[in-house]
Amino acid sequence: MDDLARDLVQHTPDGVIVADRSGAIVLWNAGAERIFGFPESAALGQSLDLIVPERQRPPHWRGWAKVIATGHSDYGARLLAVPALRADGKRISIEFSIALLMGERGEVRAVAAIVRDVTERWERERAAR
Repeated sequence: MDDLARDLVQHTPDGVIVADRSGAIVLWNAGAERIFGFPESAALGQSLDLIVPERQRPPHWRGWAKVIATGHSDYGARLLAVPALRADGKRISIEFSIALLMGERGEVRAVAAIVRDVTERWERERAAR
C-alpha cells in the first residue's frame, strides 16, 4: 500500500477492518479502534468473534464460509446493519459494507469491511416508534 492509501485507511473516521480467510483480523485502523474500543495491538490476529455478539456468531460464520467458498456475497454494495460488541462489553449498532479482496487465482484472499457506529441514530429511531 502506498503512503497516500495507507494514510487514507488510517485517518478515515470510519472503521476499516480486514480479516483473512480464517476470519482473523489483519488490519484494524484508528476508526475501528475508536468505534470498538480495542487498540490495534489487541485486535490484530484475533477472530472477528472479538466484535460479533455470541448470538450472531453462528449465522455470521455460516455466511462467512459461503463467501469464502464461492467468492460471492449476496449483499453486493448494500449496507449491512447488525449489532456488535465493544471492548467494554457494550452492544452497539453498526452499518458496514464489505469488499472481497481476491487473489490471483480468483480465490478470496481477505474480506474488508468499512464500518460506522449508528447506535445513536438507531436508539432515536427506536424511541420514536
